[in-house]
Amino acid sequence: MSFGKNPHVAKAELAERKAVEARDELAREQAWLEAARRWDRAAERETEAKRKQAYFDNGERARQQATQRPEAPEPAPAPAVDRKLLN
Repeated sequence: MSFGKNPHVAKAELAERKAVEARDELAREQAWLEAARRWDRAAERETEAKRKQAYFDNGERARQQATQRPEAPEPAPAPAVDRKLLN
């Protein structure tokens, strides 16, 4: 770890990546909430006001993602049936 680096930023980005790649709804929600907590920690440690606000905004965005339900994929259209093959 370097001096002057905020380690929580990388951890928050990793948690967001896990949320995007999550296979089920519960894991996705928990990963987004973890990302929000990490962004909040990053904001608490930040001294520059502009970055601090950006980290708080990222935390809010992550919380919103946690409460949103992912859109269900559209069902595939039924294949066309050749009526000659039915009987």
